[in-house]
Amino acid sequence: MNSTTSQTTLSTAAMTTKNSSVTASKEYHTSLLTIYSVVLLCGTVSLSLMMHILKSSTVSTTSIAVFNLMFAHFIFLLTVPFRIYYYANQTWNLSYEWCKMVSAMIHIHMYMSYVLYVIVLVSRLLTFYNRARQVASIQRMHALIGSVLVWIIVLVTTTLVIHNHYGNNKNGTDHQNITTQNICFKFGKNIKEFTAFNYILSTLVIVVALVLTALQANVLRVLYRKYHQTCTSQQEFVAQVKSLFFALIMVVCFVPYHIFRIYYLTNVNLENLNELFLSLTTFNCLDMLTFLGRRTCTRCFPGRAV
Repeated sequence: MNSTTSQTTLSTAAMTTKNSSVTASKEYHTSLLTIYSVVLLCGTVSLSLMMHILKSSTVSTTSIAVFNLMFAHFIFLLTVPFRIYYYANQTWNLSYEWCKMVSAMIHIHMYMSYVLYVIVLVSRLLTFYNRARQVASIQRMHALIGSVLVWIIVLVTTTLVIHNHYGNNKNGTDHQNITTQNICFKFGKNIKEFTAFNYILSTLVIVVALVLTALQANVLRVLYRKYHQTCTSQQEFVAQVKSLFFALIMVVCFVPYHIFRIYYLTNVNLENLNELFLSLTTFNCLDMLTFLGRRTCTRCFPGRAV
């Protein structure tokens, strides 16, 4: 009798622990659902408007980088509905491999976007500091070919890495959680194997973003002193303002996450909070809205031109 009672008590305790674990894993689901819904809607509108704008624009190194940025946003936005499905349904009923792919895509999108932001900012800074020849030496055809090759390498390599390494921790708890508890996007234990790399990467992202933002702000300061009240009518000044917006997007969307990531490396139990910080990086999908202006609105809505 006592043995039966003990087994019942242990079973109840185990069930309670499991339920509390599942409940904890669903923390912030409402916030994440809201964030990804806004990103999907506004990001789609942003990309649609930008595609309309670039149809008649000239091809340059900067515009090629913008095209690549749009493609990165497009691929990521294709995976967002699966995240919305998971946070709305509170469970993952799809395959383990697809969970890994959707989970990894947010990191691929973030770092590809970051690299492209850096390319755009450095190109604009080189042009401003009278080094236009160095920028012009990069032929447009070479940039196009390079973009295609980079995307082929990124997509093929990341697919292989995701399949063979991402989410495959040694004790197999990630696979067990997804198949038995229908939980996805819980791969925090894997980060312990790359602690040093993550410290270096996060520090590099933060430092480069802040330095480029400071340099871009200095460019605007110099241009404002040069043109004063007429600066807003100068094409050079407007172009540099858009570059500053890109720099600020890096700072606002990426820097907070990487600052938290440095702390998270020693506190892996904050996996749910890390997922929330990670979701905030996806607001950079709205970066194309920085290209909107009076001319853009006139071009997109010619019937409403004033």
